[in-house]
Amino acid sequence: MKFQGRRQSRNISRRGSSGGGFPVGGGLGIGGLIIVVLFTLLTGGNLGDIMGSTTQPNRQIEQSENNEQSDKLYEFTSVVLADTEDVWGSLFQNMGREYTPPQTTIYSGAVQSGCGFASSQVGPFYCSADKTVYLDLTFYNDLQNKYGAAGDFAFAYVIAHEVGHHVQQELGILSQVQQIQQRVSQTQANQWNVAMELQADYLAGVVAHHQDAAGYLDPGDIEEAMQATIAVGDDTIQKRAQGHVVPDSFTHGSAAQRKEWYMKGYNAGDLREWDSYTALGLQ
Repeated sequence: MKFQGRRQSRNISRRGSSGGGFPVGGGLGIGGLIIVVLFTLLTGGNLGDIMGSTTQPNRQIEQSENNEQSDKLYEFTSVVLADTEDVWGSLFQNMGREYTPPQTTIYSGAVQSGCGFASSQVGPFYCSADKTVYLDLTFYNDLQNKYGAAGDFAFAYVIAHEVGHHVQQELGILSQVQQIQQRVSQTQANQWNVAMELQADYLAGVVAHHQDAAGYLDPGDIEEAMQATIAVGDDTIQKRAQGHVVPDSFTHGSAAQRKEWYMKGYNAGDLREWDSYTALGLQ
């Protein structure tokens, strides 16, 4: 994706590292069921003190490379967020509404959100309580190394998906779904959550449609995004983790469903076909 030299969002900030902890409530994004165990950035500690001064230059080079990658990902994320602001600002205006973009917090390790204390193990998430997207940029490496979803546009999909949850919040959909989930069985609640996640995939596809139309995408970008949708499908994750699939426990949708709804949004470019709830027989 072409991102260098382009407009960056102003609704993004960095937050320093925090201690350990666990996710509490609120996280409705793609990473809700993903257990991230690889922390490949910001390592080191007292290694130089233990091994002697001869290792220090190597550590400085490694830290410099990590910082450079982090800065590049921060710029990339800012540009993707700016794209979502442009797309949803225009589409909301066409609906006679005003779009208020979410805030985005870049953190490392753990963060205190409006939905509770969360570690990077929960993956990227959106908190409806403070209308903020939370991203630990190490997830970019996890997409490639752990889930086999390489390429920058795989990460762009993740960002646009989380912003999609904010769009649902702005339109009153999140609260409606959450109210329904409180009245139904766990299996039914999971089905409603799947529909909500597939709709967010659709919304991410809508953003990609407009990015492509603007000439921002490189050859293969859409394929990178599709591979990411497959990699984070509930069946893909369950097969990797436990060797078998339990459909009633799905909360985000199968790989095939996630790819299908992302491509629906990409092909439509608007909200014409976004009703995943009716499509899944929930209305």
